[in-house]
Amino acid sequence: MLLQAGTSYLLKSLSLQSHSFHSALNCKSMPIGAFHSFTSIKIHSQRIKPFELQISASSSQSANLMGAILTLVEPVVVINKLGTSFFEMALTQTVYNQSLKATAGDSDQAQALSSRFLLIQSVLSSVAAMVSIIPLRRMADRHGPKVFLVSSQMGSVLGMFTLVIFMYCEVPLEILYLGSLLHGLSGGGPMFWAGVAALASLSSEQGKRTLKLNIVDFCFGVAGVVGDLLSGYLYQMGPSILLLTAILVSVVALLYSVFALTDSRRSLSESEPLLAESENGKTMDRVSVGMLITAMVLFILGMVGAENVLQLYVLKPPLSWDSVWAGYGRAATSAMYLSSFIGVLGLFRVLGDTPLTLLGIVSNCTGMAIMAFAVESWVYFLARGIMMFACVPMPTLRAMLSKNLHPRQYGRVFGLLQLVLAVTDLLSNVFFTSIYPLTLGWFSGFCFLLSCAISYTSAVPIIYRSGRDLRLGSI
Repeated sequence: MLLQAGTSYLLKSLSLQSHSFHSALNCKSMPIGAFHSFTSIKIHSQRIKPFELQISASSSQSANLMGAILTLVEPVVVINKLGTSFFEMALTQTVYNQSLKATAGDSDQAQALSSRFLLIQSVLSSVAAMVSIIPLRRMADRHGPKVFLVSSQMGSVLGMFTLVIFMYCEVPLEILYLGSLLHGLSGGGPMFWAGVAALASLSSEQGKRTLKLNIVDFCFGVAGVVGDLLSGYLYQMGPSILLLTAILVSVVALLYSVFALTDSRRSLSESEPLLAESENGKTMDRVSVGMLITAMVLFILGMVGAENVLQLYVLKPPLSWDSVWAGYGRAATSAMYLSSFIGVLGLFRVLGDTPLTLLGIVSNCTGMAIMAFAVESWVYFLARGIMMFACVPMPTLRAMLSKNLHPRQYGRVFGLLQLVLAVTDLLSNVFFTSIYPLTLGWFSGFCFLLSCAISYTSAVPIIYRSGRDLRLGSI
């Protein structure tokens, strides 16, 4: 009796559990084979779930990685530099060859004529860029600093087509002035670099900003080396081949900026320093910003004009470089970006911003002084070797400036900074290209000694700022 009762209870219990299980699965009338098939699928799906989660996580990581890549401004810098390297070689060689024809082969007169022509081009582009800064800055305030990149590259491509018109049509060389005007009205080089600096600052943390901006310059240098080396050979294949390649590459850079590059802004609520809220803080920051801008202005004033003169200096005796050697020289110039980046990478944690900047100034000025006596090619390349850290000051000073600004101020302040630097660039070109023809008869390297002296003065506001911050206990 007891055994029968126990068996009956057990059967009822199993029956209830089975009924409950079938009800839960909503398959009371399901055949036994279908039930086994269903439970097999259920178990298999449970095994798949972790794998699906892994795929989802992997997809999310890939999306984040792709988003990070598309916020990088470096690809634009690289592709754009390749295009401009090709175009600058085509432009310089075309202007110089036309000047030689106009002067019946007289090298000194051709140098003076080319220098004057390139000076007028630079003046037109810089003045037009000054006119365009206000509307472009307003657009950047509404739509982000990407506006600077797109606008300036559109103008660059349009300007390149004026050289195509000159090559294929019987028109005066002065048609190239129209190209400079178009480039300037679209923002030109100043607005391009304002956009680059703003986007690079927005996509980097404050502690890594110096390294970030030097990475941008490093990419610029790599592209410059490649572009300058290739440009000489492409020019030998034919000026039109070099020019059309320049246009094609520049169009690729423009399309990347328009359709691929995203203007990703970090949260403006992050704890980066605004201009200090206290009255003393405001005064200190304004003085600091003023000193940094003054240093950049003095450095550019001494460097830019002399570098432009140097491109003509190597074409005349005693160096008398052809397009291939001119390409080597441009590549050596661009290689300074690489060596400067390596220097920053190795010395940043040891020295910090201020000593690094001073090292770059000394490197640039010493090499430029040696360049004044470059009567043989090896002296030129020796001077470039000594200038290995010459590209450190500008990105480092920009990084130091950005650390005194709120992210909302990047587009406006960097735009105004580039306007000031554009005026400085113009003054430097006018100054050096006016002096250079006057020195051809007695000492054509005088411009480079003058460049050295002016650029050295840029160390004064940096040292003053550093000493002031030490006195105030800021660092």
